Amino acid sequence: MPLPFLQVSQPEWQPLLDRLTRELPGLINQLVSPWMLPQLIVVPACYGLARWLAPRLRPQINRWLAQYQLPAKVRAFLELPLLQLKWILFVVLLWLSLAMMREMTWASRSYLVTLAASLATAWVTINLVSPIVRNKSLSRAFAVVAWSIAALHILGLLGEVQSLLDGLAVTIGELRLSALGLIKGAIILGITLWIATALSSLVEKRLHQSFELTPSVEVLFGKITKAVLILVAVAITLSAIGIQLTALTVFSGALGLGIGFGLQKVASNLMSGIIILLDRSVKPGDVIQRGQTFGWITALKGRYVSVATRDGVEYLIPNEDFITSQVINWSYSDPKVRLEVRFGVGPGSEPHRVATIACDAAVKVPRVLASPGAECHVISLDQTSLQFLLRFWIQDPVVGTTNIRSEVLMAIWDGLKTEGIGLVSAKNG
Repeated sequence: MPLPFLQVSQPEWQPLLDRLTRELPGLINQLVSPWMLPQLIVVPACYGLARWLAPRLRPQINRWLAQYQLPAKVRAFLELPLLQLKWILFVVLLWLSLAMMREMTWASRSYLVTLAASLATAWVTINLVSPIVRNKSLSRAFAVVAWSIAALHILGLLGEVQSLLDGLAVTIGELRLSALGLIKGAIILGITLWIATALSSLVEKRLHQSFELTPSVEVLFGKITKAVLILVAVAITLSAIGIQLTALTVFSGALGLGIGFGLQKVASNLMSGIIILLDRSVKPGDVIQRGQTFGWITALKGRYVSVATRDGVEYLIPNEDFITSQVINWSYSDPKVRLEVRFGVGPGSEPHRVATIACDAAVKVPRVLASPGAECHVISLDQTSLQFLLRFWIQDPVVGTTNIRSEVLMAIWDGLKTEGIGLVSAKNG
């Protein structure tokens, strides 16, 4: 039983069928014409010649360009036509062949070459323009859609296909959704999202260059700008396909209910991310330690914090964990941090001399700061050993702490060995 508020429109095939019926006799005449065979030879011949010429001309063009001191942007701009050199040559050869054929006979006898040249020209032009979109998927989709529209226009079928797609529609109450509207909406959404992303990147660069803002504030402003621009892009797309924003009231209420019940963690991480950006407890470049994870923050995202470690592993830690659990920020207020190592010597050693040797050896290590320097303390002594605790400062914990401890212990070992002082096992505690 059909629903009273739901109506499905039938596609209008008749205009397209009428157009094909009118064009079919002329097409048949073209196919059986004696001039069709030369055209079937010319088009593949032009492609084969372009394919043969392209790899031979490209090195010569590169050598010719290398003679000039062109700016990097100009070289990058010229690189794209070189990649499309085969198709550019194909188009040039087709148009040259077409000009020669029209000089020899009527224009109607070069229909296939004209069609091939027009389609190839559209394809080359779109391929030269589409790389402006940095996203490869969007760029490829743009190329396919643009060439399809251009091909239908060249064939003279664009209007009829539009009518057919507009007839494939579903009406829900006062809202009418057609296949043509959805395709237009997808195109508009892709363009507006690309513009929104480009504008947000430009705003972030301007903020970084023009204002003395902290990294956290820069990230926060960048995220707010990007979110606002994406919402504007979505609003423009919905208006373009005929969906009024007031019709989304019920949907937004359902979305809020879904967040309340099923997306609590997602909402918590999003809010935690905003709190982290506002209170600046962590920021990009900070060296942090959470449990056994030690590394530096590379990015603050809407849902997680990216922490890179020295072994090449990148941890994506939810924002909520930075709010609810303990995090050690080694560079929160000052990048300088104090480290310590323990070692032991025999009971007959002179403790004052051992402490001096250890401090002198530590400050000779390149990463150890000479000021405030190193301190060495006796932490236990008995009949079996003298135990020492050496403390020193560094200002680059992002480079690692285990490696600098190792270098300091090696320097202490070298210094004590030179003095003839033997080491014993260090006792923890």
